[in-house]
Amino acid sequence: MKTGTFYGIGVGPGDPELVTVKAAAMLARCRHVFVPKARTAADSVALEIARRYLRDDAQVHELVFPMTSDAAELARCWAASTDRVVAVLDAGDDACFLTLGDSLLYSTYIYLLRALKARRPDANIVTVPGVTSFCAAAALTQFPIGEGKELVTVVPTAGNLTATRRALRVGGTVVLMKIGKRLPEVLDALEEADVIEQAVFVARAGLDGQRIETNLRKLRQQQGEVGYLSVILVHANKRSD
Repeated sequence: MKTGTFYGIGVGPGDPELVTVKAAAMLARCRHVFVPKARTAADSVALEIARRYLRDDAQVHELVFPMTSDAAELARCWAASTDRVVAVLDAGDDACFLTLGDSLLYSTYIYLLRALKARRPDANIVTVPGVTSFCAAAALTQFPIGEGKELVTVVPTAGNLTATRRALRVGGTVVLMKIGKRLPEVLDALEEADVIEQAVFVARAGLDGQRIETNLRKLRQQQGEVGYLSVILVHANKRSD
């Protein structure tokens, strides 16, 4: 029997109108839609973005990926998620997996794709790119990325900030992602590099609660997880006088 096709679909940063035509067409055809969740109580942001494009009889399958560094637990979760996807494909149905932003940029899809290839090397897989959060942030703030021959560096700040500080020293445009609770430390790093006045901050781009800030020092006065779903763009070659 013919097996189904697995589609990894980047749904963009938040605005449903930024979902690509190709992604929308695939979602309209696909009856089985898999969505990642960090915990059982959390709604899938990717699902909310894509919901208008789903067919009326779409079956939504939630895959829970705990926020943990325990390799054994993560391996169990990926194996269980792969089992559920394979069951749909083996039944001859197509399956879509939704992911925020682009499918292959700091995405949970990367790990599921790797596990599926290991389990089914001959699986039919189609990956659909999506608009990245930093491209959306640049558009919202009219912030050029990659002007001329300028270097562009994308840095996740979720761990040690050594790479962040190094990128700020090198110069060019620096894109800081995966900020979250590290926002105060990231702001300190921008101050130390004397580039905080050449930076813009965008959180929840295209979603309810979107925030754009060009004076990043104001962020120090905020409470709560201001850094959630945020990105900072920096022109690191333009220090303040």
